[in-house]
Amino acid sequence: MVREIVFDTETTGFNYDKGDRLIEIGAVELINHIPTGKIYHQYINPEREVPEDAVKVHGLTYDFLKDYPTFDKVADEWLEFIGDAKLVAHNATFDMNFLNYELKQLSKKQMSWDNCIDTLEIARSMFPGARCSLDALCKRFEIDNSARTYHGALLDAELLAEVYLELLGGKEPSLLLDKKKETKITNIIENLSDKKYREPRVFDIEENFDELHNLFLDNKIKNPIWKL
Repeated sequence: MVREIVFDTETTGFNYDKGDRLIEIGAVELINHIPTGKIYHQYINPEREVPEDAVKVHGLTYDFLKDYPTFDKVADEWLEFIGDAKLVAHNATFDMNFLNYELKQLSKKQMSWDNCIDTLEIARSMFPGARCSLDALCKRFEIDNSARTYHGALLDAELLAEVYLELLGGKEPSLLLDKKKETKITNIIENLSDKKYREPRVFDIEENFDELHNLFLDNKIKNPIWKL
């Protein structure tokens, strides 16, 4: 039996290590590549305001989120739901970084990078040069995403589960794939699984960086197009 959890998150921004927080987790369970109907969905109180730019993406305001539990109250429930299943996410680095950062702050077991499949990397390997956003893949595979007026963790996880199955060859992959294509997809996933995760490098920026940058632009670049 192969158990997989296809999941997605929403956050207050892009920087997990600079104060941005999780605000929603959505996940669906697959057994042998078949949706079981079992889901996990949780809104999370980030204990901070949600920037307007982020609200435009997912529609979740602090006023809506403030009555939901903080992540420390739901962390064990989330870990119990995923268990030792394979994890599937689109642009997995983003979601894994946020979740593992939050888990680390609580001294909880972190989610294993070796156990994670990134559908973005699979799609890029299968369709070089093509757009591989979730919306683009839904369009490619004729998956109805008309309900996606905002990004939402559970809806996106449900759509991603459909995309993932299509990337594998269809809802009945063992029946629809010819042997050559099945071997190619297996190799892609195995090669991606062999990649070792490295923590992102952090560079210190001088306090007067903006001033030095503007000085460089003014003195070194002649007739820049942005001043025409």
